[in-house]
Amino acid sequence: MNVVDSSGWLEYFINGKNAGFFAPVIENADDVLVPTISLFEVFKRILIEKNRDDALEAIALMKEGRIVDLDDSLALVAAELSYELKLPLADSIILATARAYNAALWTQDAHFKDLEGVKYIEKKG
Repeated sequence: MNVVDSSGWLEYFINGKNAGFFAPVIENADDVLVPTISLFEVFKRILIEKNRDDALEAIALMKEGRIVDLDDSLALVAAELSYELKLPLADSIILATARAYNAALWTQDAHFKDLEGVKYIEKKG
């Protein structure tokens, strides 16, 4: 199983320089877990930078994966990760989701760079 960080989804949607790193994972929807916080982040960012139709199209693709809701136990694990690793809210929820399902976390977010279970690529300008 795999979790793609919001930065990875956005990179894929804009066909950025690292899109090829994320494409094989995203395009294998049967093995993708999508934290609900990622839906929020991606929808909001595309809404700001493009428009509602493009944002909805992106969400439709994301929803081909398995959506993972934030429940009480996942929230508490995320809070502990946030505290221990000094992660922002969304990043801690995404990491907690990946760990709860023993999934690899695919990202270009430097917060995750050296963490176990993370597939990291440096963001290219």
